Amino acid sequence: MFLTVSLVLVALGTLYVYLVWHFNYWKDRNVPGPKPMPLLGSFPSFVLRHRPFLEEMDETYRKYKGTYNFVGVFGNRSPRIFVLSSALAKNILSKDFKHFHDNEFSETINKEADPLFGRNPFMLNGEEWKQKRAEITPAFTTSRMKALYSFVEDVGSRMTDYLKQQASKPVEAKELAAKFTTDVVSSCIFAADAQSFTSDKPEIQEMGRKLLDFSFFSFVCMIFMEMFPKIAKKLKIGFISKSIEKFFCNLMSEAITHREASVVKRIDYLDYLINLRKKKEIAEIDMAAHGVTFFIDGFETSSVAISFALYELARNPAIQKRLREELQRAPVDNGLISYDILQELPYLDQVLSEVLRLWPPAAFLSKRCTEAIELEVTSTQKVLVEKGVCAYIPLWSIHRDPDNFDDPLAFNPDRFSTATGGTNPYREKGCFFPFGDGPRQCLGMRFARMQVKRGIYEIIMNFEVTMDSKTKDPLLIDPKQLLTGALGGIWLNFNPIWK
Repeated sequence: MFLTVSLVLVALGTLYVYLVWHFNYWKDRNVPGPKPMPLLGSFPSFVLRHRPFLEEMDETYRKYKGTYNFVGVFGNRSPRIFVLSSALAKNILSKDFKHFHDNEFSETINKEADPLFGRNPFMLNGEEWKQKRAEITPAFTTSRMKALYSFVEDVGSRMTDYLKQQASKPVEAKELAAKFTTDVVSSCIFAADAQSFTSDKPEIQEMGRKLLDFSFFSFVCMIFMEMFPKIAKKLKIGFISKSIEKFFCNLMSEAITHREASVVKRIDYLDYLINLRKKKEIAEIDMAAHGVTFFIDGFETSSVAISFALYELARNPAIQKRLREELQRAPVDNGLISYDILQELPYLDQVLSEVLRLWPPAAFLSKRCTEAIELEVTSTQKVLVEKGVCAYIPLWSIHRDPDNFDDPLAFNPDRFSTATGGTNPYREKGCFFPFGDGPRQCLGMRFARMQVKRGIYEIIMNFEVTMDSKTKDPLLIDPKQLLTGALGGIWLNFNPIWK
């Protein structure tokens, strides 16, 4: 018994020492920062999810910002830098890109265990990232966006029909937006009708949610993979379950078979992938991975943006009225607005930019140092950031910093007025980058903006959107979601305004 207890104590002691082994890393370099916790690092809520992790990050940002360009923090037991300067954030993403070439999780994903995530350009490193990004970049040209636009329009009309049926009761905005984006990306990628507006639990939407469901188990896996990368690789731990992987692979396979047997020419993302396979001889699993990448980019982040746009328009009726008046003045052809006209509406663009500033879908970015670089902690102190150390860039805090934006908590689309340069002054300053910046800026940005704008257009042209009492006031962030989400949902009323 004594021996057993002793062995347990020794094991626990060894584990504790292992967990805190690096905790003097920043102290030894005279870099300040919050005190980390064993296993949980500097931001415990990222794992415990008892409160929104972005709030913990924001507290650190406000405590040290103005005195330091960055401070030292820990992700579990690994040292990281926490960026406090907009100029430094911009340099990491652009000027010093060669020193921060990769995203954080790129070294934790196993291609064999996760063939879909493992082939996602977001997860790839170095030359492999360049190759995969080069393969897929032509799919997002303006001409391709115009070709996809008609599919977005078609889904928009289905959304209007759906809202007509729901006009007498409140609708949860994120769920509505998810139905819209699921149908759009399913049509563009798999040439499939996801039936989100006609089915209670459409399979593609449910699988999409499971694909992006970062449960507590997912976080545990992430921690384990980071703490014991060699063991994780041997065990072939993956984030995506085999059932979800099989579903999307089968979906892609069926879509290819159906398309190649069809005489109808359809210029969509599937068509691009089929042509890519002919040119580059890529495998079907690579096509499925590209399809899932497009699905992730177009499904979840876009639905977050649409839901918060509707929320702000509902609680700011004067802004909603002004936007509707701009949309109503826009020329249409047979009742439809063209892609080019939609992109030229200045106030719609301002509204979307302000939504992405105040409610960025991703609260932070994390970039891995790939080549050691000296960075200024203060004007009188430089520190070598070693290869492998990640940089946290807190978008949420930077976007809501009063030094960057006047009255930052107010929803004010006029701050991005074309008369004052739109988003350019803020991008140059490094304090506005909802899609990231530099060479690894979100590849699907153009598609996402088009999809979100067309969704907002469809709703505001046909409905007056008002707040429902079921929505929490003030709005609270859901601590259990990886992307920005409202606790309890955003419940709105959609009142028809047809002539």
